[in-house]
Amino acid sequence: MDVDELKSIQTQAAGNGEIDESLYSRQLYVLGHEAMKRMGSSHVLVCGMRGLGVEIAKNIALAGVKSLTLYDPKPARIEDLSSQFFLHPEDVGKPRAQVTAPRVSELNPYTPTGVHEAENLTADLSQLKKYQVVVLTDTPLEEQKTIAEFCHENGIYVVITDTFGLFGYIFTDFGKNFAVGDPTGENPLSGIVAGIDNEGMVSALDETRHGLEDGDYVTFSEVEGMEKLNDGTPRKIKVTGPYTFSIGDVSGLGEYKRGGLYTQVKMPKILDFEPLSVQLKKPDLMMSDFAKFDRPGQLHAGVQALHAFAEKHGHLPRPHSEQDATEVLQSAKEIAGTLEEKPELDEKIIKELSYQARGDLCPMAAFFGGLAAQEVLKSVSGKFHPIKQWMYFDSLESLPTSTPRSEEECKPIGSRYDGQIAVFGKSYQEKLGNVRQFLVGAGAIGCEMLKNWAMIGLAAGPKGRLTVTDMDQIERSNLNRQFLFRPKDVGKLKSECAAEAVQAMNPDLKGKINMLKDRVGQDTEHVFNEEFWEDLDGVTNALDNVDARTYVDRRCVFFHKPLLDSGTLGTKGNTQVVLPRQTESYSSSQDPPEQSFPMCTLRSFPNRIEHTIAWAKDLFHTYFVGPAEVVNMYLTQKDYLSSALKQSGSEKQTLETLRDSLQTGKPQSFDDCVEWARMQFEKQYNNAIQQLLYNFPKDSKTSSGQPFWSGPKRAPDPLKFDPESDTHFTFVIAAANLHAFNYHIKPKNDRNYILSVLDRMMVPEFKPDPGVKIQADDKEPDPNAGNGAMDDNEALEIIAKGLPQPKTLGDFRMEPVEFEKDDDTNFHIDFITAASNLRAENYKIATADRHKTKFIAGKIIPAIATTTALVTGLVVLELYKIIDGKDDIEQYKNGFVNLALPFFGFSEPIASPKGKYMGPNGEVTIDKLWDRFESEDVPLSQFLEDFKKKGLTISMISSGVSLLYASFYPQSKVKDRLPMTMSELVEHISKKPIPEHQKNVIFEITAEDETEEDVEIPYVMVKLRR
Repeated sequence: MDVDELKSIQTQAAGNGEIDESLYSRQLYVLGHEAMKRMGSSHVLVCGMRGLGVEIAKNIALAGVKSLTLYDPKPARIEDLSSQFFLHPEDVGKPRAQVTAPRVSELNPYTPTGVHEAENLTADLSQLKKYQVVVLTDTPLEEQKTIAEFCHENGIYVVITDTFGLFGYIFTDFGKNFAVGDPTGENPLSGIVAGIDNEGMVSALDETRHGLEDGDYVTFSEVEGMEKLNDGTPRKIKVTGPYTFSIGDVSGLGEYKRGGLYTQVKMPKILDFEPLSVQLKKPDLMMSDFAKFDRPGQLHAGVQALHAFAEKHGHLPRPHSEQDATEVLQSAKEIAGTLEEKPELDEKIIKELSYQARGDLCPMAAFFGGLAAQEVLKSVSGKFHPIKQWMYFDSLESLPTSTPRSEEECKPIGSRYDGQIAVFGKSYQEKLGNVRQFLVGAGAIGCEMLKNWAMIGLAAGPKGRLTVTDMDQIERSNLNRQFLFRPKDVGKLKSECAAEAVQAMNPDLKGKINMLKDRVGQDTEHVFNEEFWEDLDGVTNALDNVDARTYVDRRCVFFHKPLLDSGTLGTKGNTQVVLPRQTESYSSSQDPPEQSFPMCTLRSFPNRIEHTIAWAKDLFHTYFVGPAEVVNMYLTQKDYLSSALKQSGSEKQTLETLRDSLQTGKPQSFDDCVEWARMQFEKQYNNAIQQLLYNFPKDSKTSSGQPFWSGPKRAPDPLKFDPESDTHFTFVIAAANLHAFNYHIKPKNDRNYILSVLDRMMVPEFKPDPGVKIQADDKEPDPNAGNGAMDDNEALEIIAKGLPQPKTLGDFRMEPVEFEKDDDTNFHIDFITAASNLRAENYKIATADRHKTKFIAGKIIPAIATTTALVTGLVVLELYKIIDGKDDIEQYKNGFVNLALPFFGFSEPIASPKGKYMGPNGEVTIDKLWDRFESEDVPLSQFLEDFKKKGLTISMISSGVSLLYASFYPQSKVKDRLPMTMSELVEHISKKPIPEHQKNVIFEITAEDETEEDVEIPYVMVKLRR
């Protein structure tokens, strides 16, 4: 992007205040328009441009603020390159902020990035008044105190954060009376009222769990009898059970009759923050890891001791220096004595803090950079609950034990990795360089992962190798969080662009990255073959779907490779470590199934906007995808009518689709498409509703005498077409365009032209059909089921005969629409939004704007750069342990975080399940997940004998879907099979050759052990002689 283009975008952004939804789409679903507008008028200063500072700046720039200013006049040093990904070797000696600012400004054209010109921040504090937030990193404590005091007095928000090797902390001060508009970020809960008694007890309909908590507030609407409840006043509730809650005194509100909806209201929360000077003495500490509950207090004293050491000596303690560590420990003891709550110091912890004080690790910068940037966004937007006021975090478990650490090992060697060598030593740095790692996915987590790997020097040594695969191309909505990509990369392959970007960040990786564009799955096992998997040291997932994760997980279990998995959902994130023969695997646990709606509800009785959106998406498929696919099959498949159609069981429907698409309803011009669209409006929003009300009039009763239209059933009203209504007109124009797309007809979208076509149309009046039956409840049998079998064969024959022969249509094919949510010009989301909102109007359901509809219909996963950065940092802290070769499961941590609350939960991975069987020499323990038997490709007779020697009598052998052997088979059947090798047996029974690239075959066996009990035993892998 050239400078003029950038300037024009920035001017537009400043001028119109509109949010660019195509860029910020995924983040908007996390923060919302209101919070982002507030961010868009905020000026932020970030001080200190080493690894942590640049990480914070990167995340804020991507999120979008009015302006971002960087401050760090100090010259860049070689060791800064350990984590400062926007510095290059040739920048050493230049002022850090000056060289970093232009690179940060490239991340987001809507966030202008400048440099705060000053020799010293404290010389003229009034300069800080132009910022809403000041972030301090790499700043001496005395300066922190001066700046924080000034900011507290002048209503400027402060975030202070630093990392020292595997230790780090963050402090926030958002002043007095800070209002949090939405403490959790969760969608407000709502439900249908079943009853309200005279004591104010509210029951939810159909025993639906309300999910509310004590102290929540709700409003009511559509309540009959107690109409005063519908005045929109938020009422505080007390939970009395999972299906009931109390709203207190309801005297004077009348007698409840029926109906009603309740909706949770987010009430602002007011917080008071204390200034840094007060908080240093009496800290308000937040817990980051409940297994280390005594750590925050110790580190609070320890970090102050580091600052005292630096003030006295002009530098931080030297790496692994015993002399310096002893001085820091003494100082920490003195400081601890002055605190209100005096912590008990663990000498080892404080000395370790001193040893690592000069350490600069990219994953720690990623963790605290994600966290601090999110706190900045919280301060200016009021969205989510801030950290109050300190949080300390460490990952001492990541220290290596397989390589030495000493003053000699950890001293600087003039390398870009000196910040990491200070913590781990140079022997471990060499170990990192010779790793062969596979990254599956190069999207948001993939980009962050590669940045971390480049900075820590993973695979940068002589034997190192990284493989990255991603089949996707870069889209504009990716640029908001996949920070290795720029606008010029849109349309290019993610894996290639990401790999090129990190090679520029760390030239040591040149020629070390293998870039692929293949999906990892069964269809690519010739690419990701056995040599490929066996050559790896480990695998890292950066995927966005469960199926792909599960497949990679199964391969890792099969080839005994450690796997690191992670995922994010808005402000939530999780990490999982999978260790061969130690832990459960990713597939050992499952997410709950996706929510689905009963068909009856969608067809006739919607009561929520989610129902109408699901219905509209189904309509999209019914109109623009299904018919075109059926027509193309008819035109291309030989004897389609006599073979495929007869087996499908939906003959009548398919023949009618073919007739309508190729004969009676085939459009010749765009006028025809507009007329078709207008008729569909009539059919769905007038005729179908009139028919429904004919079958179930508004005053009808159920068999038990209750009103039929009550509870979840909302009585609809037909709509009268109004071309002046935006929603009505959008439905017609979107449907006409998509219908035209199916038939390769050029659209003509001039409003006056479309209105003239609509004007001259004759729309026939609808009369309900007494023969139509409608299912009233999913629990009842569908009255229309089985009608297909009664179809009049003669009538079907007539339709089939009347169809044009495929050969008479020449090359004609219809074009099915492929749903694409992120193209704002293709009418897909416009159609679904209009179709859904019209149905919502029928049923008096609150409509949803295009943005919300796109989120639900497109099943969009909300995402923000801060969570991605933090979660990736946690993954790399676990990677350090795997490369070190740690085999104690207690040293590893699976993490779950929610930055909105904020919440951090860590637990050791769950051990893999173990089993036992009785062998000839006593009890044998097996790992049910990771163990397997391995065998050469021997004859079946020997295979059975080999297991006999293990104390296992095989009763059945299968491979895939083929049963190869069973003890109950007659001798005559077994006789021919016994001499065959196992591979011959598979080919013989399955009648298919084993693929050329396959080096082994998997067999499932059932067997009895020495006690003649059936035992659960692992599968058998037979190695082929290839």
